[in-house]
Amino acid sequence: MKTAQINKYGGSEVVKINKNAPKPTLSLGHLLVEVHAASVNPVDWKIREGYMKQMVPLQFPATLGGDFSGVVEEVGEGVLGFKIGDEVYGYASILSGGSGSFAEFALADAKSTAHKPKNTSHVEAAALPLTGVSAWQALVDHIGLSRGEKILIHGGAGGIGSVAIQVAKHLGAYVATTVSARDIPYVKELGADEAIDYKNQSFENMLHGYDAVYDTVGGETYLKSFKVLKRGGIIVSMLEQPRSELMERYGVKAIGQLTQVTSERLSKLAELVDKRAIRVHVDKTFSLEQAGEALEYQQKGHPRGKVVLKIKT
Repeated sequence: MKTAQINKYGGSEVVKINKNAPKPTLSLGHLLVEVHAASVNPVDWKIREGYMKQMVPLQFPATLGGDFSGVVEEVGEGVLGFKIGDEVYGYASILSGGSGSFAEFALADAKSTAHKPKNTSHVEAAALPLTGVSAWQALVDHIGLSRGEKILIHGGAGGIGSVAIQVAKHLGAYVATTVSARDIPYVKELGADEAIDYKNQSFENMLHGYDAVYDTVGGETYLKSFKVLKRGGIIVSMLEQPRSELMERYGVKAIGQLTQVTSERLSKLAELVDKRAIRVHVDKTFSLEQAGEALEYQQKGHPRGKVVLKIKT
C-alpha cells in the first residue's frame, strides 16, 4: 500500500511516499480501515520534527497522521459494534496505538473510532476527530458550559476554535473569540457573538466577568486571559499547564488539557453534525503524495478550519 512516512526527524523534506509499505496486521481490539481521507493537525508536524521523541520515540519508518475517515476492511477480535463495510471515523496515530492515517489502510483502536456522521463526506468527517473531540472535552467535560454563560475562545478561526464556537453556541452560551481581522466575518458566520482582532485590540481590557476561557494559543494570551474571568471561573488550555499562583490570585480553576479521542465523544460529535449544529470547514485539500506540503501548509499557512488529505478518490 501507499503511505506517507518519515525515516528521521526534520522538516517537510523528510516526508517520503512509500508505495510498497506492508498493510498493517490486524490485532486484538483494533479495526483495519481503508482510509478515504485523513486530516492534518499541528501535532503531526510536531511529531515529524521530533517534539514528542522524549515521550514516545518513533520506530522508523513511521507513518504520520492521526485523524481518518474510511470504511472498515477487517474487524479484530474483541471488537463489538462494528462490521466490515461500516463507514467510520476516528484517530489512528502511532502515538495512540494506531498505525498512522496518512496511508491507504490504517489500524485503529476500536475505542478511538466511531460511526461516521451520515450527513458528511469522508473529507469533512476526517477533519473532525482530534479538533472536534478537543472542543467537546474542554467545553462539555471540563467546563460544563451551560446556557447563558459567557466564554472566550482563543483562536476561533482555527481547526479547534471553529468547532468550539459552534459547540458553545449549541450549548446556549454567549461566545467571544480572538482572531485576525480577516477572520472576523468567518467566525461571526459560525455564531460568535463578539469577535476581537487580537493584533489591534486588547481582549483583556474589553471583556470582564466571563465564566470560562478556552485557550488554543498559549503564551502571553494565556496569562492575560485570567483577567477576563470572574471569581470561580475556569480556564482550559491546550498548550499551558495550570499555574497555582494565578489560580489563587484570580480565584479561578485552570486545567491543561490532553485530548483523549474516545468512541463516546466521537459519537456525540457525529450526532451534532447530523443535526447540523456543527458544520465542518475544510480550508484546503491535498493528495497523499502531497503530505509534506500539507504539513508545511498547516504549520505556516494559518489555515481557516482544517487541512485534509484526500486518499481514496
